[in-house]
Amino acid sequence: MSSEKIIEQILLKRPESSRKELLEKLEKMKKKMGGLISDETLLRVIAAKLSVEIQNNEVLTPTLSIKDIISGLNNIAVVGRVIAIFPLKTFEKKRSGKLASLLIADKSGILRVVLWNSKTSLVEYGKIEVGQTIRFLHGYTREDRSGKVELHIGEKGNAEINPQGVDTKNYSTIHISKTKIGEITQAYNNKRLNVAGTVKELFAASDFQRQDLSSGRVMRFVLADETGEIWVVVWNEKVDELEKILEKGVKLQIISAKVKKALGEKQEIHVDAGTYVETVALGEVFLKIAELKEGLNGVNVEGIVATKSVLREVKTSSGELVKLAVFELKDETGKIWVSAWRKHAEMASVLNIGDRVQIKNASMKKGFDDKLELTTRNATSLVPVQ
Repeated sequence: MSSEKIIEQILLKRPESSRKELLEKLEKMKKKMGGLISDETLLRVIAAKLSVEIQNNEVLTPTLSIKDIISGLNNIAVVGRVIAIFPLKTFEKKRSGKLASLLIADKSGILRVVLWNSKTSLVEYGKIEVGQTIRFLHGYTREDRSGKVELHIGEKGNAEINPQGVDTKNYSTIHISKTKIGEITQAYNNKRLNVAGTVKELFAASDFQRQDLSSGRVMRFVLADETGEIWVVVWNEKVDELEKILEKGVKLQIISAKVKKALGEKQEIHVDAGTYVETVALGEVFLKIAELKEGLNGVNVEGIVATKSVLREVKTSSGELVKLAVFELKDETGKIWVSAWRKHAEMASVLNIGDRVQIKNASMKKGFDDKLELTTRNATSLVPVQ
């Protein structure tokens, strides 16, 4: 939609405004953004601030690079490759609901995407996997508590996995650069970065009380790589999440952590709700069943089928029918239930008791009756071995 048509719609619904005022606001925003964002997009921001919904008769919504996204945009499209997926959350306030979030990246940056209510089924049922290219449609942007812009996908929003018309090769070279610990200086204060290393020291979590008398949790550990060591501070719900996977010697990848000044001239890394943390395996390491913990990703395990699976169809919260096969796997250290979804369900359904299988690149989650289970995802392989 042209700038002129957007101005016409604003003036139609806000007759107290003038064309001159709108153009003056547009020029101020253009100077503020350095001329990097189109007039059409900026006028949509102005319309949103005036509570004017722009009727768009065109099929396509504006598709933006991550670096061009600002707060206050509506009905936009963004394409990126999924680099991290956060656990599903439920909330009970005036109205109950669910949310899930993930991080996507293009060559210009990283963006947090928040999915609301029915859209959370994309994460809940494994439709979205790390590594996929996704186009999010009809989204809107807001700032989080720290002032960082994020994309929200509500009931009017949609997501296209490996979308047509998008050359995925343009996203295949995305590299999430990681900063070496020895390079983290004062210049990084209050900025977010990605880092990887090994847990060298780990300290127990503790509770604290805020000024408003609400309670919180905090935990600290020391992360090390070949260039140095740094303190990592974990806050609130992230403490509950990481307590399940952290121990000395565990290798971690931390995405979008915030650097803050510590005592003296040193820096420390803070892990909050907008940070993604996962364990990283070196090479093709197979874990024993007794070593499996909730929250682990990229899990490799080998064992013997202990129960015969039954192939069935289940309906997701979005109404989609998908195939599921559940069976029990055992080794010399214990047993674990395996939920094989979609393409993996048919393979699991032909396995017999006593068959030995290798499952690679799976995830550990809590399933039925809050019991721990190994769950397949799109990138998982399930292969019988002799």
